[in-house]
Amino acid sequence: MKDLMRTHAALLFVGVATFVMMGAGQALFGPALPVYVRDFALGQGEAGLFVALLWVGCFLGVGVMYFKGAGIGPRPTLAAMAAGTGLMAVSPNWVLTLLGGALFGVGYGMATAVFNPRVMRAFGAKGPSMLSLLNATFGVGAIAAPLVFVWLGSDPAVTFGVVAVVLAVIWALAGSAGRDAVAQTGPVKAFRPHWGILAFGALAIGMEASLAGLGPTALIRAGVEETRASELLSLFFVVFLLARVVLIFIAHRVEPFVLYTLSIGSAAVFALGAAVWSPAVCFVAMGASAGVFFPGYYVTASAKMGEDIRVPPTIVASGLVGAIVTPLVLAPLVAGMGDRGFFWVSAALLGTATVAALLALRRMKV
Repeated sequence: MKDLMRTHAALLFVGVATFVMMGAGQALFGPALPVYVRDFALGQGEAGLFVALLWVGCFLGVGVMYFKGAGIGPRPTLAAMAAGTGLMAVSPNWVLTLLGGALFGVGYGMATAVFNPRVMRAFGAKGPSMLSLLNATFGVGAIAAPLVFVWLGSDPAVTFGVVAVVLAVIWALAGSAGRDAVAQTGPVKAFRPHWGILAFGALAIGMEASLAGLGPTALIRAGVEETRASELLSLFFVVFLLARVVLIFIAHRVEPFVLYTLSIGSAAVFALGAAVWSPAVCFVAMGASAGVFFPGYYVTASAKMGEDIRVPPTIVASGLVGAIVTPLVLAPLVAGMGDRGFFWVSAALLGTATVAALLALRRMKV
């Protein structure tokens, strides 16, 4: 293992650094949004577009890797993210700010397809463990970014500018990491999409994106101070990361769709608690539920849809569709529903999905 670490030190360093900044960049969308709403005099629908375009860009990035991934290394992904955050740092107007968010998303989507298979292949039998380490570092950036945002005066221009500079430095150091090519996976074979699990995944990932992107704005509408809302988002990601760590030890003991059902069911309960009791406490608690959404969905979908090489991009793409559409629908929908409308609507959607998941539990067994 030590020899592998030395041999692939550049790949691991660049991968970890990139995932930390991916987490930081995504987490900044939430606390930056209220500032943009104020500075650009935005309506609720325009605010939701900012979050949705991150995932539109991510969807495009995944598509680029699906068709051209064999020839793309770490540097283009880092360049796209650095350019996107740099554009958001300048923020000359709302349109270019949206473009910056989408461009960051393109690099984000490409990075998931660049680093995961390279790390898995580079470390052989230890690949899965190193892959878990790589993805866990995403949470480090997501936890730290909202706190740094507050420390820098809740200024999106300064904070996104810092992220852009760090990404540019990683780009400069990423040359040797790009020499490890992804092994060929063979010819593409036909597969049968399982529309039921893909729909469940779209809803869950859509809610995860909405909680991270629209959650701080919803907390502020419910009476939480703007600075405190950023701190609560950081705590949300702390709990999110802790749930992922615990999952390492229990996931192999529990049916994956049972985990999925428990995660959306608990999220529905916490959303209801935020609506009727404490938005702050229950929003943070929802981080534990959101941390289990994707693992439960991904493992179930993989087992149902087979091992064809197009299965993973399809699973990710379905989640991204949810992440694009859900904020666009929720933002204007909750605008006229009172201070806690976001949490009422979230509770209704997640509760309905929980009932559907319970009814489908036997058919989703793997």
